[in-house]
Amino acid sequence: MANKKIPNIGVHHLALSALDYDKSIKFYTEGLGFELVAEWGEGTGRGSLLDIGNGSHFEIFANGNENEQKDAKFAHYAFATSNPDLAYENAMAAGAVSQMEPKSLEIPATPPLPVRIAFVRGPDGEVLEFFKVL
Repeated sequence: MANKKIPNIGVHHLALSALDYDKSIKFYTEGLGFELVAEWGEGTGRGSLLDIGNGSHFEIFANGNENEQKDAKFAHYAFATSNPDLAYENAMAAGAVSQMEPKSLEIPATPPLPVRIAFVRGPDGEVLEFFKVL
């Protein structure tokens, strides 16, 4: 369904304030296959933009802190994928912590929404969901 108030609007990127910038960059590039598009700054002013693979992006900043993580407003980041099982396996191999192994279920929506999902925690404790509508 198209947005009638703001034509062609979409999600460009999600942003993470990482506790360990280098560890997060490695996890998302080597572990999940995101591609580094741009990187800037130094020290706690470092930042990067990663292409998820479909034109959507993930931004990482080096200025994360424990209080910010506790006060985060997002419950999780959900990534659409045609293969949640493979995404989960890659994340686990890259050091993620399992929150829920891949499984199929039906979200009790109207109409019911059959999905395949998996959840992991990334290097900063962020919750990632790999999501496919069946």
